[in-house]
Amino acid sequence: MIYLLLLLPVLLLGLGFPIFLILIATVLIAVLTMTDVPPTVIQTVMFGSLGSFPLLAIPFFIFAGDLMARGGIARRLIELIMSVVGGVRGSLGVATIASASAFGAMSGSSVACVAAIGKLTLPSLEKSGYGRNFSISMITATGVIDVIIPPSVPMILYAVTAQQPVTQLFLAGIVPGLMIACGLAGYVMLRAQILKLPISPRAPLKEVVVLTRRAVWAIFAPVLILGGIYGGIFTATEAAGVACVYAAFVSVYVYGELSWADVWKVGIESSTLTAQIMIIVACAGTYSWLITTSGFPQQLVGWIDGMGLQTWALLLAINILLLIVGSVLEPPAAILVLTPLLTPLAAKAGLDPIHFGLIVTVNLAVGLFLPPFGLNLFASHALFKIPLTALYRGVLPFLVVYLVALGLLTYVPALTLVPLGWLK
Repeated sequence: MIYLLLLLPVLLLGLGFPIFLILIATVLIAVLTMTDVPPTVIQTVMFGSLGSFPLLAIPFFIFAGDLMARGGIARRLIELIMSVVGGVRGSLGVATIASASAFGAMSGSSVACVAAIGKLTLPSLEKSGYGRNFSISMITATGVIDVIIPPSVPMILYAVTAQQPVTQLFLAGIVPGLMIACGLAGYVMLRAQILKLPISPRAPLKEVVVLTRRAVWAIFAPVLILGGIYGGIFTATEAAGVACVYAAFVSVYVYGELSWADVWKVGIESSTLTAQIMIIVACAGTYSWLITTSGFPQQLVGWIDGMGLQTWALLLAINILLLIVGSVLEPPAAILVLTPLLTPLAAKAGLDPIHFGLIVTVNLAVGLFLPPFGLNLFASHALFKIPLTALYRGVLPFLVVYLVALGLLTYVPALTLVPLGWLK
């Protein structure tokens, strides 16, 4: 059965089948041919996989992120950041990275971040001499910060699968996210210094004041979401619901950029993405159930233990596996499939489950723009009409920054665990 559960998905993936169909087909074939379990158990496990309160945060955060992107909240926040960051060489690139980080604190959707940030910053970056290829590559790589900085849909899915508190995962993601953002900003400023790119002028104080007034409601959005969670006012799921109400109210009544008909349309479109994620959750739940009941995780732990690998070598092997899988599968699918397999290994090595959750999340985030199959690469190719070969070369320096940060995160657990003490 183990060979069927592992090899059949790889074969079907190579043939181009969608991931949800791969998982449920594998489970169905295994149940019908290799077990005495009645097939009706499959539907029970599928619906049971969706019966988790934290999963409700996913449709809410997706809807809230779409509302903020289209209702003027994200645009006003980005315009404010662009006006404040100036006066130094490379400041426009730094403002782009800061904007992506701020967008991540409200949305958590990587492709949405690439589209929103690219639309608002690419013209200015090109005019300032950054070059089209470099600018698009920077936007592509920066967009995955949304997966790391909370609120993060992959973190929610890991929390549900590994049975860990969502709030702790969110808090643990702040330092790694900011560390990566600072690393990217440092590289951009260094490149700007070497190429002697023009210095973006500081915006007049009067303009900054005007933009700040326009963005007050936008600034309050991440404060409301994250402050409410960490302040113990509401759970992550409740925060997602509050974010939807707040985004709709501000977009319709304060900024007036959406009507209630527009909100309805945004809801329909975001529900489509939610349905795609949830059907993967349901099918991956059945696959995980079959993997677990087959005893394969325990066999894998015994096999790895028999190899006598030291912890650092085990972590290196896990990182390589996650990077490869993350470049082929979207983070939700990869987390749901691999978490039941890898968490026993992490526990055997004595790793904190929250720390391991961040290792998984960051690896899969990097996989989103890892050549040649990263999802963000294809998104940028479609959005900005840039050749993939140029994009592959352009993202390599940013990939180095992420890999250095990933190494620090992997082997210095304090980067994720120390902030948990703040919550306590």
